[in-house]
Amino acid sequence: MSWPSRLNTSFPDGDHHDRVLPVFARLIEAITASEPLYLNCVNDDDRSWIERNVASEARKNLILTDIPAVYPWCRDHGAIFVVNDATGEVAATTWEYNAWGRKYPEAIPDTNIPSAMASLLGLRDFPGGMVLEGGSIDLNGCGSLLTTESCLLNPNRNPHLSRTQIEQRLRDFLGVDKILWLHDGVAGDDTDGHIDDITRFINPETVVTVVEDNPTDENYPRLLENYERLCRMTTEDDSGLNVLVLPMPSPLIMDDQRLPASYANFYITNQSVIVPVFNDPNDERALAKIAECFPDRRIVPIDSTELVWGLGSFHCLTQQVPAPPRIRR
Repeated sequence: MSWPSRLNTSFPDGDHHDRVLPVFARLIEAITASEPLYLNCVNDDDRSWIERNVASEARKNLILTDIPAVYPWCRDHGAIFVVNDATGEVAATTWEYNAWGRKYPEAIPDTNIPSAMASLLGLRDFPGGMVLEGGSIDLNGCGSLLTTESCLLNPNRNPHLSRTQIEQRLRDFLGVDKILWLHDGVAGDDTDGHIDDITRFINPETVVTVVEDNPTDENYPRLLENYERLCRMTTEDDSGLNVLVLPMPSPLIMDDQRLPASYANFYITNQSVIVPVFNDPNDERALAKIAECFPDRRIVPIDSTELVWGLGSFHCLTQQVPAPPRIRR
């Protein structure tokens, strides 16, 4: 994870920045309950806040790094880790980062974070040679990758690369065999349609995808199209894809702007699933469906209303690191 600096505009310094910090504390406590957490945080005042406000038991599993970060969205500016199936070696793939199509120039210094993460962990580093954010892809771990045309084919990312060339980079660096393309993301998503707000693999053959119930909502047609595409898709071995449905929360609006609130932006830990909720009537429906999807994990709902004002949630804030190298038999 990366702590939100006071230079970022997702949670600008002042009242909103201070209101969102308790959500970060709850997320840290939920993650460290079952796995170690590296947190990029170099500011002394921020470190003092963490010491005062994060439970002491959680801090035992928290490692503060000296990697500076402007924005907190580690899924997008962090390295993407891979595992060699033959040897068990963990390595880092590092991709170019242009702050979501150069929308936020103050975030450009975060382009140094992927290689710094690889160095900190002592991992080999394989530069992917194109702009790629971790939130724009979701993988089943067996050779299939989900993404959206609205993001990866957007001219503000890799205008010099064709669809075929982008697919080849994904195959070469992430070890995938099949790329599954959806069209667009949820309304209000400033990333141009990241997959982690709409559709997630829950096992190698099954995805859960958000669908809007209200036919007058602007999300209704785009999410219906995604659902229909998913129902026609197959995985890397040509098996049919199982498609489960999550509801959407009611529209959240800030300063006349639709926020990308979505239950799909959950984070899976070793023992739990941390789910964003929004004090919405559909919260319980979403939690029940996610509990069905992960019967072996505890479901941890955390109110993400303040967090989604920054246009992201728990999956956007995190980037998982595989367990240390081991020989797989």
